[in-house]
Amino acid sequence: MKRAFVTGITGQDGYYLTRLLLEKGYDVHGIVRRTSSMNRRRIDQLKEEMPESADRITMQYGDVTDAAALIRVVMELEPDEIYNLAAQSHVRVSFDKPGYTQAANAEGCLNLLEAMRLLNQRKPVRFYQASTSEMFGGLPGTVPQSENTRFHPRSPYATAKVAAFHHTVNYREAYGLFACNGILFNHESPLRGENFVTRKITLAAARIKEGMQTDISLGNLDAERDWGYAADYVEAMWMMLQHHEPDDFVIATGESHSVRDFLREAFDRVGLNGEDYVRIDPKYLRPTEVLHLCGDPGKAREVLGWTPKTSFTELVQLMVDHDCELARRERLYQEIGGQLSPGTAS
Repeated sequence: MKRAFVTGITGQDGYYLTRLLLEKGYDVHGIVRRTSSMNRRRIDQLKEEMPESADRITMQYGDVTDAAALIRVVMELEPDEIYNLAAQSHVRVSFDKPGYTQAANAEGCLNLLEAMRLLNQRKPVRFYQASTSEMFGGLPGTVPQSENTRFHPRSPYATAKVAAFHHTVNYREAYGLFACNGILFNHESPLRGENFVTRKITLAAARIKEGMQTDISLGNLDAERDWGYAADYVEAMWMMLQHHEPDDFVIATGESHSVRDFLREAFDRVGLNGEDYVRIDPKYLRPTEVLHLCGDPGKAREVLGWTPKTSFTELVQLMVDHDCELARRERLYQEIGGQLSPGTAS
């Protein structure tokens, strides 16, 4: 049985990757930051969905910014594969929290690579670093972006990820480690955080349809992104670490759509016109905007045999249908609660 160590295991990608690894017979270990409120709902959901595999998920407290503790955990676990998904992953928030973003996204990766280097002296281990299309910056004339496109980061999030990318390449070249970068373009799912624009849109469409919300505030509707399905993309992560040699790969669909397109597709699913409900709020605009990202997944297709399975329309509909069910439940609970007297609610 292979053993995988996953940072960022409580996030969207952590859920789908852990599910995939369990299906392939792995023993999965993850770390979660200690907070006053528990944030393991995705992993708890996975244990309910896969009860026969629940005992192969082990969680413990940890933080990628704590180098000494991280090295101790890795040396004790002796994993076969390490997947670094941990990050401050919200681009707009990174402008407000640049120091923490650098610590989590760049220094956290470096801490893991050092732990891997030490463990590799004892046993072979493979490493995956979650890089991002935001590193490219979407400059004019650089579309589509491939592994050979130069980086031009336009946010603290992206600059930290560029540093982590180069740390990974450097450790691979300096120490002969099996370390890969997956340059993933935007990937979404019904488990996407509610403060990301895609999930914000699908939730709003569902709640407006149910009469529980009146409008939605957004930023730049003309920004274009290459959107795929997270469940497809984690398969590429795993495939990189099964390849016979380490390398870096762009993972994308090869198609781009604007935020306006996403809005239209989501509201069309519920029979509404999204333009009637959207408000532009300057607070959602970035100081430096990335206008157009579209990936070239040719290398991943040719070398790994990976291709995306889910279309843009299928992805949006999947997310909207999920959130429509949530909105219907929310409305029902509110209606039931309104019918109860203050002394009868339980």
